[in-house]
Parts: sequence; C-alpha cells; structure tokens
Amino acid sequence: METIQYNPRGVCSKKMEIDVEGGVIQAVRVMGGCSGNLQGICSLLKGMTVEEAVGRMEGIRCGMKPTSCPDQLAQALKAAR
Repeated sequence: METIQYNPRGVCSKKMEIDVEGGVIQAVRVMGGCSGNLQGICSLLKGMTVEEAVGRMEGIRCGMKPTSCPDQLAQALKAAR
C-alpha cells in the first residue's frame, strides 16, 4: 500500500494523507478544514479508483477561491501518479 502525503494550497485544510492500493483508494485523512464535509468526502472516496476520484473532484471551487479541498485531493492523487 502506498500512502500519499500532500500539503494543500489555497484551502483551509493543512495536510492530506491518502492510502492507495492497486489504484483504489483505501482511506483518506484530512487535517484541518471543514470537518463534517471532509469526513463525508473521505468516506465517499473509500473504494473508488484514483482515476474516478480525480475525474469527479478536479476543478471544484470553494466560493471565490480557484480551488477547494476536493480539488486539492485530486491534485494530490495526480501528483502521485
């Protein structure tokens, strides 16, 4: 299993850790940010392929920000490919 560690930029969360095995997300942990929303996102990502997760989350914005926590998770997954 590979653990991706990522320091997001431009969002409230401070650190992201994603466990991936065989191209499938096993677990996601996000420190900081909107707790309830991120717990939901982490739960939904479990069992999803990396490609599907990137396709669903990349480009999502948070208000007027050019990025969001889901977009930053997608960037973390893309950087680890």
